[in-house]
Amino acid sequence: MKSHYRAVVIGGGVVGTSVLYHLARFGWKDVLLIERSVLTAGSSWHAAGGVHALNADPNIAALQAYTIDLLPKIEQESGQSIGFHMTGGMTLAGTPDRWEWLQSAYRTFQSIGVEDCRLITAEEAGELCPIMSTEGILGAMWADREGYVDTTGTVHAYAGAAKKHGAEIVENNRVLELNQTADGWEVVTEKGTIQTEHVVNAAGLWAKQVGRMAGVELPVSPLNHHYLISDSIPELEGLEREVPMTVDLEGFTYMRQDQKGILLGIYEADHEHWMMDGAPWEYGFELQQEDTDRIEKELIMGFERYPALQNVGVKTWVNGAFTFSPDGNPLVGPVQGKPGYWCACAVMAGFLQGGGVGKSLAEWMIYGEPEADVFGMDVSRYGDFAQNKRFIKETTGQFYSRRFIMTYPNEQLPAGRPLKMAPAYSDMTAAGCRWGVSYGLEVPLYFAPEGFEEVPSLRRSNAFDFVAEECRAVRENVGLLDISGFSRFEVSGQGARAWLDHVMASKLPAPGRARLAPMLSEDGKLKGDLTVFNWGDGTWWIMGSYYLRDWHKRWFADHMMADVEVRDLSDAVVGFSLSGPNATKVLERVTDGPVALPFMGCAEMDVGLIRAKVGRLSVTGELGYEIHCSAAEHIGLRRQLLEAGADLGLREIGFNALLSLRLEKSFGIWSAEFTQGYTAAETGMDRWIDWSKPAFVGREAALAEKDGAGPVRRIVTLEVEAEGADASGYEPVWSGGRKVGFVTSGGFGHWLGKSYAMALIDADLSDEGTALSVHIVGVERGATVIAPSPYDPAGKAMRA
Repeated sequence: MKSHYRAVVIGGGVVGTSVLYHLARFGWKDVLLIERSVLTAGSSWHAAGGVHALNADPNIAALQAYTIDLLPKIEQESGQSIGFHMTGGMTLAGTPDRWEWLQSAYRTFQSIGVEDCRLITAEEAGELCPIMSTEGILGAMWADREGYVDTTGTVHAYAGAAKKHGAEIVENNRVLELNQTADGWEVVTEKGTIQTEHVVNAAGLWAKQVGRMAGVELPVSPLNHHYLISDSIPELEGLEREVPMTVDLEGFTYMRQDQKGILLGIYEADHEHWMMDGAPWEYGFELQQEDTDRIEKELIMGFERYPALQNVGVKTWVNGAFTFSPDGNPLVGPVQGKPGYWCACAVMAGFLQGGGVGKSLAEWMIYGEPEADVFGMDVSRYGDFAQNKRFIKETTGQFYSRRFIMTYPNEQLPAGRPLKMAPAYSDMTAAGCRWGVSYGLEVPLYFAPEGFEEVPSLRRSNAFDFVAEECRAVRENVGLLDISGFSRFEVSGQGARAWLDHVMASKLPAPGRARLAPMLSEDGKLKGDLTVFNWGDGTWWIMGSYYLRDWHKRWFADHMMADVEVRDLSDAVVGFSLSGPNATKVLERVTDGPVALPFMGCAEMDVGLIRAKVGRLSVTGELGYEIHCSAAEHIGLRRQLLEAGADLGLREIGFNALLSLRLEKSFGIWSAEFTQGYTAAETGMDRWIDWSKPAFVGREAALAEKDGAGPVRRIVTLEVEAEGADASGYEPVWSGGRKVGFVTSGGFGHWLGKSYAMALIDADLSDEGTALSVHIVGVERGATVIAPSPYDPAGKAMRA
């Protein structure tokens, strides 16, 4: 072990060894992995080792597919057997709702490029797995690329391949301290002190402690997980092939063959946390005592699904801990405010996702950005609110217990809620507001009468009519929406204009004006669809998505310039928007004289008793204003606006109505039409780029796309022949039986009375009038490319 390395990876499990391997393979030879015990000691050695390519997030699915392709390669590179068994696998459905969900999921997987899956009957499932009872099974989804590996062999294969690329590994050497230095980090270990530019926390069950060493509180917790390995089963002795990996969604179990017995794993409803502050340092190859009473219900269902278990004994019980994040996805990437400190934690499915995590993190460290859009596992998707121990316990427990429970698009889960609430939350709740959540903040979805209960569904919600009424109010009169759920950053200082001009691809607004502003990465991909306000007094605002706050703060910090201050106002400044033909009338009743703001104008003005910042803009397509106030003034602002609009048809609305209204305008949103995986030209955001600027982040890449052949995919608006259900996202789009794209978002346009979707499709099919089709809840529906903005295409209403 030397005294200086370019990067030090802490943790010798499957994730740490994968990160080490990829760093070395991509060119960083001066890298070290430190393991407090020996490789695999922790969770890796007792993991079930299952792998499959299916995941509802297309980017994570792609990383899982990468891992599956990588595994044979590291076996060959290292010379270490990984015991790879590609058995194929199936997911069972035992209720009509589940079967409908599985049919819908099958089409989603087609959208994201998983081509090796198909729907099968219960009879086919029984033939593929002859030891399984098909009682109660309505159907299943088969996938070719499922199987399992030898977990210990796989870790040693990653490690061996890493060493062949020049990396070093030191075992039995616990990290004692991490100290930030001017040049990186000082890593104090039992065997000496190391200076390094980069530290990677891949510590698994010890991720919490290794985070705290750097002053980082990670939202992770271990939970215990059971599986059993049976004695030999006679029915398996004569089979020529292994039975497939099988997930019984209604039974909360997964199964794979293990020699001539089977491994049966359980995600029980009665979950159990373990050592929430991190495992003891001396822990490694121990397990917890099995608790059959706690898993009795699921165990019985498993023995009924595989009756042969009732005739053989249990050879081995495993009750060991794995580390989970609140949503079950990994925590990967750089930590804002801690230069050179990287996370590769909470990779619950390490043997499935470890290869992709290692690749993405190594690219991030070496090249500045990962190739894939990895926001779904970016550590920045959680903020300070997620450091609370009760929040972590509730949310990780909820994820674990719901591992095999379907979640509907309109379903709201209760764990860790309510946490953050805008001041008018209680008054709005009393008025019938139903709430969703964004980055820990309660956000309004719609308003309904007392006693109404929304039924989770893949089809149109029973709240459909309430949302329709809110849309009608906006189009005919005026709607009032709580806009606390947006981020607001104040930019000031002598260098403010120069910095904004550098990080934003658009022209900057003149004093008293606002402008839509795409923000790009160096490779021309989107980093934000933002709105910049120039208040005319030397201060500027950047408004964006509330849940991207930490993600954007990290980006701002990475591109900071001298004499600039960026303050996050997102929780201190809140507000409401007015949208509709009567919006100006309402506002003028609480202001001193006529409101003369031009479209996209902004100014400070008196609104009732409040000195507010007001911008004239709206994503509903109607005349609209965004009114911003301090949190202390939120309740008062709402009351004054409700009173002023009482006889003008003013109605409170939620974001479900906003979805419908913005689809009728073909207005895209982040995480759907706009992501860091798409370019400005693909999404149409290039129309806001100021090509005359000599320099801005991403200019060269964006210009190369503009001057080249153009994007091969484009965002379009589709009118869909839907019936009872609408597209929501990732449904495949077809042309003559050929997959040509996928839906980015969709819903019902209540004012126009039609079902719409926005989709990313092949550019040569983006012309108006092109006939296509879309699968919605598993059923193919006709769709037609239409001109953007089916409602008021000239934009006269919002400019009135």
